[in-house]
Amino acid sequence: MKTRLAVLLMLCLVSVSFAQAPERQQFIRTEAPVIALTHVRVIDGTGAAPRDDQTIIINNGKIESVGSSANAKTPANAQTLDLQGYTVLPGLVGMHDHMFFPMGGSPPMYSNMGSSFPRLYLALGVTTIRTTGSVAPYTDLEIKRLIDTGRMIGPKMHVTAPYLEGRGSFTPVMHELTGADDARRMVNYWADLGATSFKAYMNITRDELRAAVEEAHKRGLKVTGHLCSIGFKEAAEIGIDDLEHGLMVDSEFVPNKQPDQCPPGAAVSTSLRQLDLNGTAAQETIRSLVAKNVAITSTLPVFEAAGAALSQSGIGAASALLNPRVLNVMSTDTRVRYLQARARVSPETNYVALLRKAMEFERAFVQAGGLLIAGLDPTGNGGIVAGFGDLREVELLVEAGFTPIDAIKIASLNGAKFLGENSRIGSIVPGKQADLMVVKGNPATTIADIEKVEIVFKDGVGYDSEKLIQSVQGLVGIR
Repeated sequence: MKTRLAVLLMLCLVSVSFAQAPERQQFIRTEAPVIALTHVRVIDGTGAAPRDDQTIIINNGKIESVGSSANAKTPANAQTLDLQGYTVLPGLVGMHDHMFFPMGGSPPMYSNMGSSFPRLYLALGVTTIRTTGSVAPYTDLEIKRLIDTGRMIGPKMHVTAPYLEGRGSFTPVMHELTGADDARRMVNYWADLGATSFKAYMNITRDELRAAVEEAHKRGLKVTGHLCSIGFKEAAEIGIDDLEHGLMVDSEFVPNKQPDQCPPGAAVSTSLRQLDLNGTAAQETIRSLVAKNVAITSTLPVFEAAGAALSQSGIGAASALLNPRVLNVMSTDTRVRYLQARARVSPETNYVALLRKAMEFERAFVQAGGLLIAGLDPTGNGGIVAGFGDLREVELLVEAGFTPIDAIKIASLNGAKFLGENSRIGSIVPGKQADLMVVKGNPATTIADIEKVEIVFKDGVGYDSEKLIQSVQGLVGIR
């Protein structure tokens, strides 16, 4: 009996492995020990000027060389792709890239998109993600394991543990901390299971945040936060490593703000509209964050969607927020829910001005020496979808006043630096992993060309972007 069970188990494992090989193979555009990308424009992610007519040699998954095509020696055994008219960029490093998506309801619910999101992230050039908060942490950890072992297609993942939320959570998918000891237990429990970062949330207390930061730092791990009960300067003093969403969520400028209390959203918005970015208070906050080496994660797409009905002159343009490619990957129910939510956006006449101010804050932070990283945050009203939103973030950074070259660096090398991975990923430099995106056109002059992704290399394997997108049509909002 034991022998028969063992044979059956072996047959099951063999059938699974045979099923997976063609599944993966159908999405691969190019795979070979040596690959040459010739006559291509290179934007290397370091902030350097683009270089035209370059040849990139990929050898066993790593970048072997980058140089002028006129002088390049292409190995005889190389699989060659002539990419004249195309640009190669580093794979993006998505630093606020959840695996879950809003499902509506009251109170609001969220569900993991474990099938559609990994493929969409990779398809649109996001080769590494930090999940930045989890509602299904065991699932996220298992998806990471399956991707790492080649049994699923998706980006490299840095898994963030469940939210560190205090009392008063707006959704039942989050555990509410009972105090500092509970925060310590959560950090150690999830670190033991493989989580590599932590995210504090809106109602956490200073004692709970301090305890979480202390425990995470003992393990060499980092803590970020979407805060409200705690202001940015307070969090910096406690030792937080990163702050999500930039100015849009900073409550410290609310008059008479009470310690450990999250003010109403309207009060936060009003205080920010009245804030003078050149004034003492705002400048002190920026200086404090820079001095304490606290990064800021820009997530402009989720805020653009929040003001969709109000937008003028680019921000919230219908072309971005009613992108047919995005709508087509949504299930019918999800698409209807998003369009209805979009139609209900309140006519708050100065929302665009507030978003502009948030953009100016991010630019001032960078000018002061701060590390700005980037993500999309696929939550909000349901219009922000994996991969597509990451590309939109780069476009909005340009809208904010960054050059296309700087915006690409923010979305690639800066994220790699924060993760401590910049020796391996984040820029197109010999010796690094061949995590690359190939786009038609020139994003250095027309940033919208960044959406024209055709091939995405992860560890030297080139995936067909459109085939990956087509494989998940109608699945976002389901799985």
